[in-house]
Amino acid sequence: MEYKVLVVGCNDIKKLGENLGDQFSLLAVATAQETFHLPDLEEYKLAIVLDKEADGTGAQAQVRALKHHPVISPLPVVVLATEERDLDSRLGFYDAGCDDHIQFGNGAELQVRLMKAIFNRIANEQLKQQLDKANEMAFIAMSDTSDLGVNIQFLLDINQCENLDQAGMRLFQALKSYSISSSLQIRSRFGEKNMEANGMAKDLESTLLRECSEMGRYVDFGKRSIMNYGRVSLLVRNMPVDDSNKYGAIKDNVFSLLQGLDARVGALDNVESLKLESQLVVKLTSRMTHIMEGIDKGYHDVMVRIADAVEDIADGIEQEIQFLGMDEQQEQVIQKVLEKGILETNRVFNEGLKMDKSLTGYLTEVGRVFASDKVKTEELMALVEKIPANG
Repeated sequence: MEYKVLVVGCNDIKKLGENLGDQFSLLAVATAQETFHLPDLEEYKLAIVLDKEADGTGAQAQVRALKHHPVISPLPVVVLATEERDLDSRLGFYDAGCDDHIQFGNGAELQVRLMKAIFNRIANEQLKQQLDKANEMAFIAMSDTSDLGVNIQFLLDINQCENLDQAGMRLFQALKSYSISSSLQIRSRFGEKNMEANGMAKDLESTLLRECSEMGRYVDFGKRSIMNYGRVSLLVRNMPVDDSNKYGAIKDNVFSLLQGLDARVGALDNVESLKLESQLVVKLTSRMTHIMEGIDKGYHDVMVRIADAVEDIADGIEQEIQFLGMDEQQEQVIQKVLEKGILETNRVFNEGLKMDKSLTGYLTEVGRVFASDKVKTEELMALVEKIPANG
């Protein structure tokens, strides 16, 4: 097969043709501008620019001119240099748009590299054609996709969203197929999020969504509709009120999207609650360990003090027993010593009982909170806050 090649700046096309062989059909022109008026430009497969000047700027200008022509620009442009160029010069040619820079020399190598440039262009054209065809088929498939298909894909994708921002933006992506402009409000257990597909949420719309969230599934006013489902509300600004079929389809289909989003919001809330409960358990375990250490030490001190009190009683009796004639006065002395020991023992025990009062109270509150089937987020947060950070 013979490939038609443009050669720019060639004085001896015969010598160049001998080096390239019979597979190339060469057409010589003095400048790139001369090629612009040639017939059948689309038949050429390659352009060669000769680099003969000392600084190479002239050849670079020729490359740029070829690459700016609408018909010639897709052609691979190869620069043939009569002498070796430094890196900066070759970078200049690359910046100008050339596909290869070859030092004129070995004819076989020159042929191989020129054929490689041509084959690369053919492969790129085939790839572009395949890509264009694939894009066309994809566009047709998307055009034929029903609203049901869009909703099913949304319900599949929404379960992969890891936070409210991702979930909200996934809803806006699905809503593109309905050609509606909207504002979204998500009311999770941990706060309210207002979103727009592009830009920041508007305060007025956010207020309207909040105030209308308990007014039923649909709140219609003019060309606008608010759709509510659980923790999610959507304000549609451009409802097709003049097209009853499209109007009804949007309400029905978009409402199913809100149901899916609401379910994901609930799941994300549960995940956050579990994280909070995990924090509570960790801090509670640390706190209980600290308290139990204090209880152990406290009861140890109690036992020592009880022993001391009993020992004092024994010492008192021993000191008095040698004088016991069991008269009234001696009996009163013994009685006082015993009473003192008993009172001291009771006091020490009472102090010991007070030591676990804080633990008992806190555990009681924890039991009350977790006794409910649905643990309230604010109560969990309050429990976490009551635990000192230092354990």
